[in-house]
Amino acid sequence: MAQRALNASDRGEPRYLWRFTPLQRTLHALVIVSFILLVLTGLPLRFAYAPWARVLVRAMGGLQAAGLIHRFCALITFGYFLTHLASLVYRRLRGTPWKRILWGPDSMTPQPKDLRDLIGMFKWFLGRGPRPRFDRYSYMEKFDYLGVFWGVAIIGTSGLLLWFPEFFARFLPGWAFNVATIIHGDEALLAMSFIFTIHFFNVHLRPEKFPIDLVIFTGRATADYMKEEHPLEYERRQEAGAIEGLAAPPVSRAAYLWSMVLGFISLGLGILVIALVLWAVFH
Repeated sequence: MAQRALNASDRGEPRYLWRFTPLQRTLHALVIVSFILLVLTGLPLRFAYAPWARVLVRAMGGLQAAGLIHRFCALITFGYFLTHLASLVYRRLRGTPWKRILWGPDSMTPQPKDLRDLIGMFKWFLGRGPRPRFDRYSYMEKFDYLGVFWGVAIIGTSGLLLWFPEFFARFLPGWAFNVATIIHGDEALLAMSFIFTIHFFNVHLRPEKFPIDLVIFTGRATADYMKEEHPLEYERRQEAGAIEGLAAPPVSRAAYLWSMVLGFISLGLGILVIALVLWAVFH
């Protein structure tokens, strides 16, 4: 095990490798900011009976302001989703085959190995086998990735119905809007609960990542981190002679500072929101 560090992706010797591109880091930052604001502006409607709901609405600038923020963040959500799809098309236009994009070792599409890794992980938990060795993305990361597709499809579509009821009422029955209201709220609550518990634990709070992993913010990680978290990717690139091409400079002081601030604020808000929901449910 490499030497521990406050930022998990700094552990070990300070020899850094690029892991995420500027576009990937920017899109993830947009996901974080828009998702948290969507939660903070939508949650008071779901738990309007809770005393903290009124406080939260006031903090957002009132009901009208909260609604505007919610819709603006919805536009950001559709924007980063379409930008990501466009980036895949761009890679194809640059000559990368669809098979490699959607099914290669760098793809985030679930593959048979991910099922074997999931089973292997439970065996490792029970002391019945070795820990699975991951390539560029683990099954946990791929599950998170597909969750965005599910969220945009289900939560986004139902949200559009509620945003533009006059337009959709021209060709949809009235009961569709009742269904959309239920789906939008329940799926959003499910997404929030998953992100602020399972995702946060896997990415930041499990022992080898605690207290935070900033790799998605800085875009780089030490070679020791890569060997531990994604050994198959490291070995694959090393055999191809591509490791040196991934060499990255240490992150600047300013970038490290804003990464820490955004990371810990997001983590803290997520944990606070979960506490508020539990209080509202069980109080």
